Amino acid sequence: MPLKFPVLLLWTALLSAVATDACSESVGPSVQYPAANLEDDSYRPGADWMLVWSDEFDGEMLDPDNWNRQVVRAGRFNDEWQRYTDSTENAYVNDGALVIKVIHEGEFHGHDQYTSARLNTARKQTFRYGRIAARIQLPYGEGIWPAFWMLGANINENGGDTPWPQSGEIDILELYGSKDDGAIEANIHYAGSDGRHASLRAPVYKLESGIFADAFHVFEIEWDEQRITWRVDGEQYASTPIDADERSEFHQDFFILLNIAIGGSGRPNDSTPFPQVMYVDWVRVYQKATDPK
Repeated sequence: MPLKFPVLLLWTALLSAVATDACSESVGPSVQYPAANLEDDSYRPGADWMLVWSDEFDGEMLDPDNWNRQVVRAGRFNDEWQRYTDSTENAYVNDGALVIKVIHEGEFHGHDQYTSARLNTARKQTFRYGRIAARIQLPYGEGIWPAFWMLGANINENGGDTPWPQSGEIDILELYGSKDDGAIEANIHYAGSDGRHASLRAPVYKLESGIFADAFHVFEIEWDEQRITWRVDGEQYASTPIDADERSEFHQDFFILLNIAIGGSGRPNDSTPFPQVMYVDWVRVYQKATDPK
């Protein structure tokens, strides 16, 4: 039986929609990567800040002068289920953005059933103080754990001589999909006055509506000799002093990391769509004339 006219129009519209989505990543029923606001970047650091380093991801591939691709077995950190690879399937540049992709390889959810990427600037780009910012569209879902963070350049994991947490850690953002896809956390980790692990206890920023996978947002810290302050899209939500002796870790050089972990806190299940992706429009470091370079 020939198609009636209204049905033919509907079929044509469906084919057109499929063709349009072929150029982007579709994850789940309602989230599209990159988000529609990719080109609507209005971020300005302020008149006192000078750009000292950035990666705008405008080339055809990830810049090896900026980034290391870590290779890490599953389970090494935090009982995480993914393994980190140096494959261009897990981290690549596409259309002016860095894409970190988690691939579910197995038929079930469990240890070593996923590949992902953990990128860092260790021994290539390190910084002390300034405004460290990135514009990111985050992944989402049960068991998904993306992060934009920093580690002390002296950490023994990357060729230094100091163990964690004595090396220091600054979490610019962490999202725990098993908690809330519309909330991110800030934190610092260090050795307290008793030598044991201490932290900021994770202040939370929650969106008024929606989730962080819906759009690009700017996540940043402002870091000087006195304080570290966290902002999302220019809105401050956490700040802590670092001038006490027990927080001396935060007066040295740090490097930048970007990654998506699986598990650690909560586990993926059949409700978690794969592949999972995180799009990074840019990463930038601004400093004032008085900051160490």
